Amino acid sequence: MTHPYLQDARHPRVLAHRGLMPAGSSHIAENSFAAVAEAQAAGAEFIESDCHLTRDGEVVLFHDEDLSRVAGDPRLVRDVTLAELEALMADRGGVISLRQAFEAFPLTRFNIDIKAEDAAAPAGMILADYAERALVSSFSDRRRLRALAVAAGKRPELLPATSPGSGRLARVLAAVASGSRPLIARALHGLDALQIPERQGPLPVLTRRLLAAAHAHGVEVHVWTINDPDDMRRLLARGVDGIVTDRADVALKLITRES
Repeated sequence: MTHPYLQDARHPRVLAHRGLMPAGSSHIAENSFAAVAEAQAAGAEFIESDCHLTRDGEVVLFHDEDLSRVAGDPRLVRDVTLAELEALMADRGGVISLRQAFEAFPLTRFNIDIKAEDAAAPAGMILADYAERALVSSFSDRRRLRALAVAAGKRPELLPATSPGSGRLARVLAAVASGSRPLIARALHGLDALQIPERQGPLPVLTRRLLAAAHAHGVEVHVWTINDPDDMRRLLARGVDGIVTDRADVALKLITRES
């Protein structure tokens, strides 16, 4: 059965990677309140974002472990309070917390990549309240499963959707390579999407066999991070279900024109 996160939304999916930073804009940072608002204004139904935990226990949308690249401050996210982060981000589009994202944008679905161990449990508590509009991911399956377990404890009737971490994805790829139907079924069980790069170095990750296996088990395939329109067209022609992109505005216009 398709998870509510994926129901009644445009297909193929366009996932706005860290929101949308308009071309030429220098005052809107990735994962900021303004970047989320720009993505929604462009028509994006899905936003891919990341989360960390502040010193005072707030789960915030932020990719990096530290603030140096985005805010010019060398401190770690976990070493600043929400108020300090708000001050740093005031002229960069504004900080947005995970709960605020769901509350301020009630029509938007969020794909949340958990970037820190200490964020997994508090993020799971929040995601449980918005499970219909949430997909949880992480390169770390431990963090992903921790968030899902906490969400299940709070709201067992519906968990957020999920895509695998690197370890679980390796199992999926090995199962598909083996051609064993039981192994493929076990590897894909409980997953709603495979969110993958097209290639890992010289090795292809996205293959015809992977697409066929995922679709046979009701699992979508989303490819990241695709910004070139020609690459978008090529991947959509191959049958992928979604594109994670920094240029959600471009992808949405392309899909509208060619649908």
